[in-house]
Amino acid sequence: MILETISSPADLRSLTYDQLDVLAAEMRELIVDAVNANGGHLGSNLGVVELTLALHRVFDSPHDIILWDTGHQAYPHKIVTGRAGDFTGLRQSGGMSGYPSRDESEHDWVENSHASTILSYAYGLAVAQAADGADPRRIVAVVGDGSMTGGMAFEGLNNLGHSGRDCIIILNDNGRSYAPTISKLGESLVKIRNNPVYMRRQAKLEKALAEMPVVGGFAERGLEATKAAIREMWEPHAFFETLGVRYAGPFDGHDIEALEEALHNATEMSGPQVLHVLTQKGRGYGPAENDPIKRMHDIGAPKPGSYTAAFTEALITEAEIHPEIVAITAAMPDSTGLLPFADRFPDRCFDVGIAEQHAVTSAAGMAMGGLRPVVALYSTFLTRAIDQVNLDVGLHRQPVVFCLDRAGITGDDGPSHHGILDMVLLTKVPGMTVFAPASYQELGQMFHDALEITDGPVAIRWAKTAARQAAPGEVGAGLKARRLRRGDDLCLISVGKMLDAAEAAAERLEADGVSVSLWDARVVKPLDPAMLDDAGRHPYVVTVEDGLRDGGVGMAIADQLAELTVGRPEPRVRVLGVPAQYIPHAKPDVILADLGLDTSGIVASAVSLMAADHPEGASATV
Repeated sequence: MILETISSPADLRSLTYDQLDVLAAEMRELIVDAVNANGGHLGSNLGVVELTLALHRVFDSPHDIILWDTGHQAYPHKIVTGRAGDFTGLRQSGGMSGYPSRDESEHDWVENSHASTILSYAYGLAVAQAADGADPRRIVAVVGDGSMTGGMAFEGLNNLGHSGRDCIIILNDNGRSYAPTISKLGESLVKIRNNPVYMRRQAKLEKALAEMPVVGGFAERGLEATKAAIREMWEPHAFFETLGVRYAGPFDGHDIEALEEALHNATEMSGPQVLHVLTQKGRGYGPAENDPIKRMHDIGAPKPGSYTAAFTEALITEAEIHPEIVAITAAMPDSTGLLPFADRFPDRCFDVGIAEQHAVTSAAGMAMGGLRPVVALYSTFLTRAIDQVNLDVGLHRQPVVFCLDRAGITGDDGPSHHGILDMVLLTKVPGMTVFAPASYQELGQMFHDALEITDGPVAIRWAKTAARQAAPGEVGAGLKARRLRRGDDLCLISVGKMLDAAEAAAERLEADGVSVSLWDARVVKPLDPAMLDDAGRHPYVVTVEDGLRDGGVGMAIADQLAELTVGRPEPRVRVLGVPAQYIPHAKPDVILADLGLDTSGIVASAVSLMAADHPEGASATV
């Protein structure tokens, strides 16, 4: 296999184009096998194989800086930079990350797993390169067309154009969001405009026209008008050039030889420039090519019995009754469970692209206009728009319902995707109500109850993992917590999906003679006064949450218990949660166990808490 001979980008440069085609097929086979075994992103990576090969044959990484937005299209980059053998451990504990990682390779600059940021990185690096004064390094930023729906991408693009800094931007268009040039004259113009010899001659002509006595200015403007007219007739929209960024393309993203020519030409020109490259998402893998929705962007989908499935069911049920309900998402209608809603109510579902800030503020506007917007996002992506949640929704007391999938420890996607900030941040928004369901049935009840709250925003946050199933009598209602067990020695308060581990811990402690009360908090803002009153009568309280411990729900419980028990014995409280650190990728249960947030960890914390006061009486085993 040719793939076995590739240990660095330098190994690519001696290959013929026929050999590169064979290598591309081998790379695709490796990616498909790894993703089928370990999960991850498929379609986007299959689409950039030839583009990656061309980039690494033209540019000298890591001296030249190749940046990826987003990083989930960087699997081929990892393969040709010496990590092909690591794909058996893709996204596994201790194994290779599903995104670029500075800890893995000198070829990786940014773990860019949140979209639309890379042009800002590129601008910053370009400024640093200009200030360094050393041998210049080419900066190449690969941006997906999806990432270009995010406002931050245009902020970076505008700044690059204004500054004139050298940067080659590869617009990887795999969604047909820009129309290809279809005429022969148009194709010729693309080649001419990407030819540095032509561009130098054009610059000389423009300079000569400008210096002509009397009529110079008119002649120069006439040339520009002619060029503009040709662009309007034969080329894609000149938006980039309006911002001061030179545009060339589109190019066939699967023709390595043509890509190399375009890239070599780009290296001979100065300033920011966009090369528009058309690629086929999922190329070379039939199931992906035939997936009409997302070309197997990833292989995950909402599963029956999951919290996401419960949300889908509840949303459609309520929308049948309430025509004012609309749903908004940011480029993830499938993974957040909105596709069935969109099929049923196509005029009431809005995908705004990778633009969480816009999604939130537009939801505020919809609410002001009398609609009832439901914003469905991953927890980690909502934090990109917390200012809008606070000031555009919260300050105006708009009844927007935020439905946050993948909250808590999510696992395989690593530190950028754990949803551990939402409870800390949202519970600080005045007037915000925050629900945390512990079962499939609770989520449906909470969504119904959320719609009854009309004087401010509501958030419901749930985990990626399978949902607990609850019998009819095991479902709460309204803003009340639910007590599952009554005891006298220790009060366990659980948040969301942590109820399974907390319940098992309570049973183990009871078996060892500890009388335990167990509460499912259900609503983490506002906290149920009845739950707090009951917790206050116990000498010991342990809280368990899968969000950030510092500033989280447990600390709020501890503060309120301290105020509640003034003048009488205050319970000793231990707060269990996620520490303030970046958590690497692994299976969620493995991570939670490492953090002491599984059954054994809860038992151990409870035993040590009680042993601090009564070491001779702490007989419970872990």
